[in-house]
Amino acid sequence: MSGHGVERSVEDLVRTVRARSGCDGRVLDAIRRTARAEFLPEDEVASANYDTPLPIGHGQVATQPSLSATMLDALALTGTEHVLEIGTGSGFQTALLARLAGDVVSVELWADLTRQAGGNLARLGIGNVELRVGDGTRGVPEHAPYDAVVVSAAFPEVPAPLVEQLRVGGRLVQPIGPGGGEEVVLFVRVAGGLERRRVLTSARFVRLYGDYGYPR
Repeated sequence: MSGHGVERSVEDLVRTVRARSGCDGRVLDAIRRTARAEFLPEDEVASANYDTPLPIGHGQVATQPSLSATMLDALALTGTEHVLEIGTGSGFQTALLARLAGDVVSVELWADLTRQAGGNLARLGIGNVELRVGDGTRGVPEHAPYDAVVVSAAFPEVPAPLVEQLRVGGRLVQPIGPGGGEEVVLFVRVAGGLERRRVLTSARFVRLYGDYGYPR
């Protein structure tokens, strides 16, 4: 268990996320409205309002909330977008995206995590999400093009299918690196492919597995 000994409120978490990410407005409001405890294993619930990554099984972790906030804020969502998420995990970031965008298609490698995420989202009444089990590096071409893509696992380059499925002018955020020490980068889709815009932060992510990522 990752208990810290002192109870913290959602507002404590929001204040920490604001200080660490520099985010304001809609992203913080989404965090405020989405109980992270609902997305964690029972023995991690006491740590829900701490700004820390927490284990969710299969060697995966629930991303640190301030890191999710930084990534989602860079997508500059207004509430109407069609978004692709690679790496559903337990569904907390998916829930934030659902509150920030029009609808979300989210892909997860592990079927049991997808089932848990589906239950978590349903419990909170979040319905504008389609969950898929499969190879996230292939994206979901039948629902393309996407206005934004967020990848929650690391690889040295952006998988080609994700570039192809992003509309021109759309934004993509991915940790670029080998897994364990990355630069989280914002890209924008232009006519000729992806244009690297800026490094958002450095972070440690699990590896991105799939046909266009690391071999499973």
